[in-house]
Amino acid sequence: MIFIVVKLDVRPEYADRWPELVAAYTAATRAEPGNLWFEWSRSLDEPNTYVLIEAFEDGDAPAEHVNSDHFAAMRRDFPQYLASTPRIISRQIDGSGWDRMSELQVD
Repeated sequence: MIFIVVKLDVRPEYADRWPELVAAYTAATRAEPGNLWFEWSRSLDEPNTYVLIEAFEDGDAPAEHVNSDHFAAMRRDFPQYLASTPRIISRQIDGSGWDRMSELQVD
């Protein structure tokens, strides 16, 4: 699977509206064949920072994502809302989903 983490610094005036601003892009990406998950979180320490965790199946899914119409729209529309260029970690890893944490178990 392709595992991706993106850290985005949103301009303060858009930070509270960020989930609304990315809603269509999020829905379109989650609907893609080969998308395993696409999840947003907001930093507890930096309220203008959002972290996106996403994963795609191996094969054509990552290329289809970056060549989609909604990805092109994101590249065109999102820079106005951002304070800086997003930072990314993108890696191919073994697996196809989340594993259970062995160091912390809940009965």
